[in-house]
Amino acid sequence: MATSTSPLTAEIAPSAVVRSPGEWRRAARYLRRDVKVILGFMIIGLLLLMAFLAPLLTPYDPNAQEYELLLPPSAQHLLGTDEFGRDLLSRLIAGSRVSLLVGFAAVSLAVLASVPLGLLAGYYGGWIDNIIMRYIDLQWAFPSLIIAVGLMAILGPGVGNVIIAVSLAYVDDFARLARGEVLALREEEFITASRATGSSDFRIIVRHLLPNSLSPLIVQATISISYAILAESTLSFLGLGVPITTPTWGLILSGSRGFFTMAWWLAIFPGLAIMVTVLSINFVGDGLRDALDGKVSRVD
Repeated sequence: MATSTSPLTAEIAPSAVVRSPGEWRRAARYLRRDVKVILGFMIIGLLLLMAFLAPLLTPYDPNAQEYELLLPPSAQHLLGTDEFGRDLLSRLIAGSRVSLLVGFAAVSLAVLASVPLGLLAGYYGGWIDNIIMRYIDLQWAFPSLIIAVGLMAILGPGVGNVIIAVSLAYVDDFARLARGEVLALREEEFITASRATGSSDFRIIVRHLLPNSLSPLIVQATISISYAILAESTLSFLGLGVPITTPTWGLILSGSRGFFTMAWWLAIFPGLAIMVTVLSINFVGDGLRDALDGKVSRVD
């Protein structure tokens, strides 16, 4: 069955190459030598640590409206205050918890929900494939952000609802990729041999097809985390994300719209936080793609 693919999916097109433990070790060595990947992992690690320790790191209550309005960065308020007199640094640190939580949780949920569908569609084909892929094709016709906006309009504001909406918006990407990998692998000799020895379909899928489909799925998941963070920021910016009492980077950026000419720091600092986070995740995703698509042979 012919299906269209996104540019990202095309970059990590299905391959019938079965990776040995040695190839995974060479990929790990490649990643350790890639400066961008190391930098990306370091920044992501620091951001996750900041999010985990946010209650201890915030110098002020992120929701306390106790200070002078629109104070520029100073020794007392390193990133200034916002239009309600709240400390911007404290709000950015607190906001990292929601933004990173949505990014990682939404992608994890999308993977858990869609990869089994793709594996089943690719392995069994026939009417199972038709039913699953018709739904995936239907979702593929709409931009992910439009789907997330529509779901948030139905579900209402809330961190959990944002995670559900963003994860469902990316189900089609992982299902298509998993199906394509299975189609390339299911006629390989090791699968035929496994069937000949009496292995059940479940064992073949779990023990052979899934492990050998992990490379492109890992790359897709990594890059999708940055997309999910951008989606959460966009939803919050539009007022469709978390409640206004919950600080997130997108919500902070939304509040800066009417004050940019008089308080530049309100837009610059949350924008930088989003940019650095997304860029770091993309560094890691690019490194994983290079390490797992055959370029590892350059470093032995």
